Formats: sequence, C-alpha cells, structure tokens
Amino acid sequence: MYKRLFEIDPWKIATNQLDRENKRLMESLTSIGNGYMGMRGMFEETYSGDSHQGLYLAGIWYPDKTRVGWWKNGYPDYFGKVINAVNFIAVDITINGTVLDLAKQDVKDFYMELDMKNGLLKRTFVYEEAENKVAFSFERFVSIVDKELGFVRVKAEVLSGNPEIRVFSKVDGNVRNEDSNYDEMFWEEKQRENQDGINYLMMETIPNAFEVPRFTVTTVMKNKVSESVEGQRVSEILLVGDQFTWSGNIGQMFTLEKTIAVVTSRDVPEENQLTAAKELLTAGLSQTFDQHLEKQEAAWEERWHKADVQIIGDDEAQQGIRFNLFQLFSTYYGEDERLNVGPKGFTGEKYGGATYWDTEAYIVPMYLSVTEPKVTRKLLEYRYKQLDGALINAQRQGLKGALYPMVTFTGVECHNEWEITFEEIHRNGSMVHAIADYTNYTGDETYLLKDGIKVVVNIARFWADRVHYSKRVQKYMIHGVTGPNEYDNNVSNNWFTNYIASWCLKYALDNIDCAYTESKHELNVSADEKEKWQDIIDHMYYPYDEELDVFVQHDTFLDKDLMPVSDLRPEERPLNQHWSWDRILRSCFIKQADVLQGVYFFGDQFTREEKERNFNFYEPMTVHESSLSPCVHAILAAELGQEEKAVDLYKRTARLDLDNYNNDTDDGLHITSMSGSWLAIVQGFAGMRTYDGQLTFNPFLPKMWQGYSFAINYRGRLISIAVNSETVALELVEGEELSLSIYEKEMTLREKITVPIRKEETVD
Repeated sequence: MYKRLFEIDPWKIATNQLDRENKRLMESLTSIGNGYMGMRGMFEETYSGDSHQGLYLAGIWYPDKTRVGWWKNGYPDYFGKVINAVNFIAVDITINGTVLDLAKQDVKDFYMELDMKNGLLKRTFVYEEAENKVAFSFERFVSIVDKELGFVRVKAEVLSGNPEIRVFSKVDGNVRNEDSNYDEMFWEEKQRENQDGINYLMMETIPNAFEVPRFTVTTVMKNKVSESVEGQRVSEILLVGDQFTWSGNIGQMFTLEKTIAVVTSRDVPEENQLTAAKELLTAGLSQTFDQHLEKQEAAWEERWHKADVQIIGDDEAQQGIRFNLFQLFSTYYGEDERLNVGPKGFTGEKYGGATYWDTEAYIVPMYLSVTEPKVTRKLLEYRYKQLDGALINAQRQGLKGALYPMVTFTGVECHNEWEITFEEIHRNGSMVHAIADYTNYTGDETYLLKDGIKVVVNIARFWADRVHYSKRVQKYMIHGVTGPNEYDNNVSNNWFTNYIASWCLKYALDNIDCAYTESKHELNVSADEKEKWQDIIDHMYYPYDEELDVFVQHDTFLDKDLMPVSDLRPEERPLNQHWSWDRILRSCFIKQADVLQGVYFFGDQFTREEKERNFNFYEPMTVHESSLSPCVHAILAAELGQEEKAVDLYKRTARLDLDNYNNDTDDGLHITSMSGSWLAIVQGFAGMRTYDGQLTFNPFLPKMWQGYSFAINYRGRLISIAVNSETVALELVEGEELSLSIYEKEMTLREKITVPIRKEETVD
C-alpha cells in the first residue's frame, strides 16, 4: 500500500503537502464532475512536471483504429475511447516575468482541499521571490444545478513587495490523449473568436473511417476581474483568452472569476451552438461565483440527505464511504438516459471511458436505494435503446439473439481483447439480473413487461444458441469463455456463466406470458423455443466436486496447483504488475469473485452451508486485484459471521483509491466499484436483502465502530436505519407503513421500530 497522500477528514480530501512524485495520484483523487463534464485535479496554472491533464465530456468519444496483424473474423471495427476535451480551466501566471510553475518552485503553506459537501476544489499557497511575497488561491467547481456551466476563481494577494502579475485566462484546444497513437490529436478547430469580452472556441472531432458521427463542442468563457484592469485579447490557432497585467501593493488583491459554458452536438446542432452557449453564459453571469456555489451546496445537501452513510468512531471508514458516494454522484445521477457509468468516469482515459457490465452488477443495487427509481430506470433504458447494437454483436459471432457488449458507447462492441470481449459473455446475464433487481426492489413491473422483456428474451435466445449439447454426459455446456475471474481465460464450463445462462432462460420463461400484448406479438416466442429453453434449464451442466463439496470454477480448475494467497511473497503483489500473463493464467489465483459472484447474485438459492464451504474454499485464493472484488467477499463474509474479514474487505473497497491498494489509481479512479463500500455496509453489515419483494435486515456492529446509520428509498418510502452497540432502530421518514423483517422476525414499520442488536459469537 502506498503512503497516504491526504489527511483523514469525514468531509474533505485535504493535504498541506505537494507530492510531486505522486502528482498524478493527487490529480485522480481530487477529480470533480457533474455527470455532464468533469476533470482531474490538475492545476489551472502551468505545471511542467509529470502530470495527466484531463478534462472530459460525457458521451464524447472517438472510434480509433483496431485492425492489427492478428485480426480475426468477428473482431470489432474500432476501439472506442474517451477523448481529452478543451482545457477551459487554464490560467497561466507570471510574477515579474517568472512563470508560476510548482514543478520547479518551492512555495510555502501549500494546501489543497476537495470539499465533498459541495464539490469545490480549492488550493492555496504563498509564492516568494526576493522581496515579493504573494498569496495565491485557486477555486473551481462544475455545477450540478446548471450542468453546462463551470467556474474558476483565482486570487492573488500581495503580502510584501510590489510585484507585477500577469494572468492569462484561456480556453485551450491544444489537447491530446495520453493513449493516442503517435501523439495523434483527436480535435480540429472550426471557429474561434474573442469579441465583447466573450471568448469562444468551436472544435470538432477529426474524421473517422467508421461512419461514426463526428462531435462538435463549443466552449464560451467570460473573465471578470476585481480591479479596473484592461484585458488584452488573445486569439491564435486552437486558443482564445484574455491577458491581464496587474501591479499591487501590500494588502491589495487581484481576483479573477472565470465563467464557462460548454455545449455539444449531442444536445445542440452545430449551427445553434454558439447562440445556445452564449445564452447559458449570460444566465450564468447574472450571479457571482459565491452565489452559484451556494446553489451548488444546496443541491449536494439534497443528495446527501438521501444517500449519506454516517459512521461513528472510525473517520477513515467515514471518509472512504463519502468519497465513493461523492465520486459516483459526480459521474452519474440519472439526468440523461443516453449515458451510463464509465469505469473511470471523468477521472482518466483508461478503459476507454465506455460502459461495462459493472453498472448492472454493482451500480444498480446501490442506486435503487439512494436515488429515486427513475434514476435506475434510465440505466435500464440505456441498455434497451442499445438492443439493436447487441443484436449486431451476436450476429457478428454467428449467433442468435442479443450479446450486450463488454465495452461500448453505442451498443456495438468496441473492445479489442478477444479473451474479454468475446469470452466474458457472463455480462449478458447481468443485463437481465439488473432488470430483475429493479422489478423486485421497486415493485414496478411496467419496464419489464413492455421494454425489458425484449432484452430478456433476446438474451435468452443468445444463450440457447451459445450452449451446446454433450452427448457423452447428456448435458448442455458452454465452452470457450472467461468468467468474472479474468486470471483464467478460455475455459470450459465456467460455473457462474453456466448458472446465470440457465437463470436467464428461466426468467424469460417466467415472464414472457405476462408481457404486454404488443411486446409478446413483436417477440413471437414459439412453443418450440420455450421447450428448448426448458430443456437447457433441466439439463445444464454445473462443475461440482463431491469430495470438496464445492461448485468448481470451471472444468480444469482443480487440476491447478492450489495454494492460498498467503503463500505469495508480498513483493510479488499485485500479480498483474509482477508476473507474466502466462504465469498468471496457469496459477490458481483469482482476481475477483467468480463462483462467489453467483452465490452473491442468487443468495436465496443456496444454503448457508453451501455459501460457507464455497467461501472458505475460494476466498483464500483470491488476490482481490480487481476493484470489484472486495465488496462481494465483504458481503458474504458478513453474512457468514466472519466479521474481521468482512471489515477488512470493507476497508479495502472503501479506501481502494484513497489508499491506492492496487497501485493503479494514478491513471484514474475506480468509479464503478465505488458502490461496493455502500453495498458492504448496507447488504453486508446491516444484512439488507429484498428477496421476493420482502425487505429484511440482519445487522451487526463492527467492533471498532460505535455506530452507523443510513437511509434507503424503498417502494415510495424513505427509511432510516441506525445501528449502535445496543439497538437497531428503523424510522419511517416518508411514506406508508411497511411490513418487513428484522432478525427473521416479521414486523410492521409505522413510525419507528427499535430492537436490541443481536450479539452473536463470530467465526473469526
């Protein structure tokens, strides 16, 4: 684990140290966003040292070349990637002709803070040169109230001397991706202007060979300064801005307020963008930086009211859960059904910025509880609108039905690693699981019976075609897959894949006859199809070992040299940074929950004894080198009474990025795994389940905590849950009374229920 960069604080990510060696990690951890746009925590001013300058716009991407020498039929045409957008926060500063550059200059009283109550990123320091001493302050945020608006404020106060300070506030289109080929640039300029104090720059993505529409983005910016200083207009290729020169005496302060509006061709046609952007900017300029910040804080307060998890007695744990919730909500809050939750959000370029199965498996269960149902429903609608692309993906593999992509922007697969893209097909089942999860949790069947059933049936058709019948054992099998454990590729009969495929077929059969008439007519599921599906369900093959009495991860897993992770030397971890891929694939070590993913997904289908045997067999071989791994194991450990392990794994998922557990946070945060900390507390420690529409709780209190509390939305109700060393208290904050279960005892929640906490001996 890397040394901790930021102080422990329940509501802030703060430090008084500039760690140049870990500048990229600092930038990742201080990323901000509003669902429409976002950026890493890079500095506004010049920084010549190692840094990853990244500002990204939701839904803006580029189809890059993917054809290589080992091209195979069925490969995707292109690799989709998020692209670095126009840098609108840039403010170059010189003091008496010297460029302000913290990569080269030592400053005093450095302080950097991300306030999770309002999304404000702030930085202060004192610059000294000869007799001149200047206190600088930088503040910025992107609005969750007015999504197209961003704000930057820079202050310079003279503490001694009489320095000349030159400030160049600009919109800079000269940006590149770090992962581009041969330093390729993905943008070209369309228009730029600096008129009446308003700067605007219109950029368009470069042409591509795949008939993917090009994106146009218009950025407009207005600078306000506190002093009566004339700005000098600057306009050159890919850049517009204003340059101000100011001299101050002791006690005087120069203030720059920079207001930015960004519109894209996703929402506004190119010919209307400048007008629309100027209107947004004008509206934004009607209020000050502080007034916009007040609105921002009120909006965040409303989100926290519904979603905050309070932990008493452990500030590390408290900071971790709030950081994860803050970054999740900064990435996605359901405003746009064309968007989804990218694994890196607005914090980096790795994974292409596209959509993975992580959303359905890990984000949906949390968002169902902490946001209004319409937010999660939009995630489902996102996949429904991409059904045509999923049909194309299956057709390209010579298969029927729909294969949802591993990585996508449009619904069509755009990832080029065969073992992931075409073998990790279990993600198809997660699409159906998310629909079932939404329907069960909310009680709303309208999505399932109208649009959702089309997704369900087409995925069922895929599974029915993808399996094959083994005459030798008279069972259906699925060969050539990669399960959730990506450290084991191209295997036969991955237990989880076989199980979720069979479950999808059963879910389709259970619901097709209940679907709306129009949807049933469109799908035209024949009696022969239903019969085939049922036959697969009845005769699916599941690897199992009688002697160990466990579900076997895949056919040859037990032939590996089995050993626990504890036998590894610490200097070998993480394995993916020290071992060859060949060695990893031959080992028994598991990247993330695989068999246990199925045990977690379908927890009501297995006995406690089955869960315990499989957990005790697989968890010791799990290296947790996927960000998605710790939460599933924490939840199961909590259910099985393994409190110490549950708490340890909660810490890992809650502080995965803050403590850089896997030594890979410098290129961006692990956004889609951040729901894991919430799931570990609510489904793990509090034991919340919703099988068959029945809400149940089975809480315990970690020994080092004094208490914890959270709230959930459930079927039109807002319920708060508080756990301490003596009691479990449930309060109905909003909505009608509800029947539920606490410690397997049926109760009716009218106003408040308080019961003694169950104190059991754990198995640790």
